[in-house]
Amino acid sequence: MYLKDLIRKTRSYRRFEESHSIDSGTLENLIDLARLSASGANRQPLKFLIYNSPADCERVFPSLLWAGYLEDWAGPDKGERPSAYIIVLGDKSITEVFGIDHGIAAQSIMLGASEAGLGGCIIASIKREELISELRIPDKFEVLLVLALGKPIEKVIIDNIKNDDVKYFRDSSNNHHVPKRNLKELIIKL
Repeated sequence: MYLKDLIRKTRSYRRFEESHSIDSGTLENLIDLARLSASGANRQPLKFLIYNSPADCERVFPSLLWAGYLEDWAGPDKGERPSAYIIVLGDKSITEVFGIDHGIAAQSIMLGASEAGLGGCIIASIKREELISELRIPDKFEVLLVLALGKPIEKVIIDNIKNDDVKYFRDSSNNHHVPKRNLKELIIKL
């Protein structure tokens, strides 16, 4: 698969075949992609928590906010929830500033997930205090992102932006549409 095809396939999926399990080895391989990725000043301050049992996933799910533009949707229903989570933490004993390391790591993981036939959603809208309490995350760690992973059951369609509206939406067939600016609009000349 070519890189552009892999990137095109790596969308934010929010509905999954919940019964499709993802083993710990697969999740460790995805985290290894993050380990090999760039890190500011090569500090490598990220740590990762893996949750892939139904009981553990039930503990993570309530702390996540799923789709701000879909105001009437509180997130995936039972049976359509992720079957695994990777929680990206910043280790404050290494540095207090994590820059964009977690964004780079998350994209590496998501590209690897797509290549493995999985999909996911990078979630930054997190009820952090609730998650920290539920999982008993030590104070030395900052919750940066939650990566929801599973076998996608929804179709995500990339559209051209119309009327400068960037809001994603679902059509009558429940397909998820994501408007993107065209390339000519992104490249500027000074």
